[in-house]
Amino acid sequence: MTEKPTPVILTELTDDGVLLLTLNRPERHNAWTLDMELLYNELFDRAEADPAVRAVVLTGAGRSFCPGMDMSVLDGASSGARPWPTDRLPPRTRPMTFPKPLVAAINGACAGIGFNQAVMCDVRFAVPGAKLAAAFSARGLVAEDGVSWLLPRLVGYGNATDLLLSSRRITGTEALAMGLVNRLAAPEDLLPSALAYATELARTASPYAMSLIKRQLADDQARTFAESRDSAAVLLATAKRAPDYREGVRSFIERRRPEFAALGEAVPEVAS
Repeated sequence: MTEKPTPVILTELTDDGVLLLTLNRPERHNAWTLDMELLYNELFDRAEADPAVRAVVLTGAGRSFCPGMDMSVLDGASSGARPWPTDRLPPRTRPMTFPKPLVAAINGACAGIGFNQAVMCDVRFAVPGAKLAAAFSARGLVAEDGVSWLLPRLVGYGNATDLLLSSRRITGTEALAMGLVNRLAAPEDLLPSALAYATELARTASPYAMSLIKRQLADDQARTFAESRDSAAVLLATAKRAPDYREGVRSFIERRRPEFAALGEAVPEVAS
């Protein structure tokens, strides 16, 4: 009997509704491939539709997070080989439209596409010795997937310019200092810390409210303060009509953990 190939991304759902996605090509340091890209987008689609999933943690198997595109793909493309069917692939920005919390646990090398996917997460944990690099200029490429829009908003224009122009590697410690990552943890504590953070969100925060807050954060990048304030007033009126508002207040008064409905269950439509 032919053995079933090991998936290039592993999945594990905890009892608290945290989905762990593990990039799983440790023999290649989890370098990105077409198979990985297709499965990655499919898993995010499933996680968005699954009411049991309340938060997602993304990490890599072995000693690396993801060092970017597999070099065999880059070598072929740079030699004039037929490119990936980019017109038939989903955008490589799926995390940006994902309405649930997404936490990266950066356990090692994180560059190129891997760097971009980490930047697109909502919160980033890393080990102090992780090596992060945009890497595009060193390969003769431009800043891909909108990272030139995202990165300045995380680390400031000057730091983003430095990282994108130089392609230099920085450690998790330097990444924390410039705001690229939110937390540092020892290697043995990294995944437990990221899972604990995601679990706390899954247990105590309203999925509906978090989805609205993620929408605010994205939309407000192109708004004035007044526009942001006015939009928040509309969203607030909508949120107050949802069951989660009452449950949030009652659970606080009764000093118990809130019992929020899954995302998409019995919530009002948001005005455009």
